[in-house]
Amino acid sequence: APESISMDISAELKKRLDSSGCVEDTLVLASELSVPHTDVVGVVNSLFAKGYVTKGQMEATQVSVSAEGEAFIANGSAEAQVYNAVPEGAGIPQAELSAKLGAIAKAGMSKAMAAQFIRVEKTPEATLVHRNKPSIEDTVQAQLVAIKTSGVGAVSQADADVLKKRKLISTSVIKSFKVGKGESYAEWGSGKTPAADLTPEMIMQGTWKEHTFKPVNLNSMGKDTASGYLHPLMKVRTQFRSIFLEMGFQEMCTNRFVESSFWNFDALFQPQQHPARDMHDTFFVKTPARTPALPADYLAAVKQMHSAGGFGSTGWRYDWSEDESRKNLLRTHTTAVSSRTLYDIAQLAKKSEAEGGGFKPGKYFSIDRVFRNEALDATHLAEFHQVEGFIIDRNLTLGNLLGVLQEFFGRLGMTGLKFKPTYNPYTEPSLEVHAWHEGLQRIVEVGNSGVFRPEMLRPMGFDEDVSVIAWGLSLERPTMIRYKVNNIRDLFGHKVNVGMVKANPICRLGYE
Repeated sequence: APESISMDISAELKKRLDSSGCVEDTLVLASELSVPHTDVVGVVNSLFAKGYVTKGQMEATQVSVSAEGEAFIANGSAEAQVYNAVPEGAGIPQAELSAKLGAIAKAGMSKAMAAQFIRVEKTPEATLVHRNKPSIEDTVQAQLVAIKTSGVGAVSQADADVLKKRKLISTSVIKSFKVGKGESYAEWGSGKTPAADLTPEMIMQGTWKEHTFKPVNLNSMGKDTASGYLHPLMKVRTQFRSIFLEMGFQEMCTNRFVESSFWNFDALFQPQQHPARDMHDTFFVKTPARTPALPADYLAAVKQMHSAGGFGSTGWRYDWSEDESRKNLLRTHTTAVSSRTLYDIAQLAKKSEAEGGGFKPGKYFSIDRVFRNEALDATHLAEFHQVEGFIIDRNLTLGNLLGVLQEFFGRLGMTGLKFKPTYNPYTEPSLEVHAWHEGLQRIVEVGNSGVFRPEMLRPMGFDEDVSVIAWGLSLERPTMIRYKVNNIRDLFGHKVNVGMVKANPICRLGYE
């Protein structure tokens, strides 16, 4: 409000408070002063902040007649207009009545028939509308007139509800204030302004005794603190990582998004003719297109295993290409990380054996992003996360794998596991892992597992009795189930709702 109007409202408020001690309703004051109620509320809030006045909020329901209701007051209700348009005696064809009244005919017909003002007769020539009564009383029009002149109290609550449902009247809540004298009322107009803060200078100089202070509003909300939020994927990832660490696993280094075909495929005893190595399944890197550094002895051993076999295996028996093996790509699975880690373990065992030590068993895991050239849909993306774990020791069997899977998935809250034989190029035997999901009320596939083949381990330099049991699963699938996300693009990618990231609940796998 302009300053002059605010001063006038302030002066009028003080005048009334001086005389009667309170202003009963700011809405009435605004009407008497012929100013907007918002201007009065603004002045009251300013005076309240200084401690000059108190305010108590009041609410009143205001009823107004809609534009359609005003038209009914002037011309009669829709049903009355239909009745009046029907001539006495022979009646009128319905099509002619609709053309005569326009848009109001449809609603008016149904209301008039419900009120038994009219009746319909179907003849071979046309549908005729007849008056059903010699005269009618337009109660809707009378109710609207009464509300406009005397308020909603002039009609029953049931009638008011019907009018509101027909959108002939509307209600709104009007908020206003009752204003009284505040603690600092005596200083209003004295030129002294209540201090907002108690400063160190006031305390040291003792001038705080000469001041009055604004009241502290302990009910006001503080400012939202600027902070980061964990994405649901990261929350579930943290839970998986905690479970692995609790089970004694150590994390592998997963910082190679770009990998060579050698570590991604060949080291895993995956033949170079395998469909997964085609362009339509794998993202090959254009620059740099080839990897320059591969361990020569191990490269030769892998070549021998693929092309001619060894250690009791016949191999794949094809002309293995080193050029194909050196092609760079975006890793298609985190098992490429496992192949590098296993090779490092084998080299460390050789070195330790030379120094009088030898092979040491271990448990390792990785959780990171992989890339595949797949068609995008509600459950597949070109990049996603894989969770993988393996245990290396002597004489591990399928029974050890089943026991570890029961323990691992049990910590995720999945019990009653079912296992189904499957095929993987680098594990034998291989098993799909299925579990009953309480939320979905059905059995779902939750992972893949197997025992790494000797054709993968022996070229690295491991002894014949060294075995590796391994399993893996995606990070996105359990996250989608946990947070009830139906489309993976709503969880990961540029379409993610930031509000969802801020508001998603905590994740405690195995406790839900």
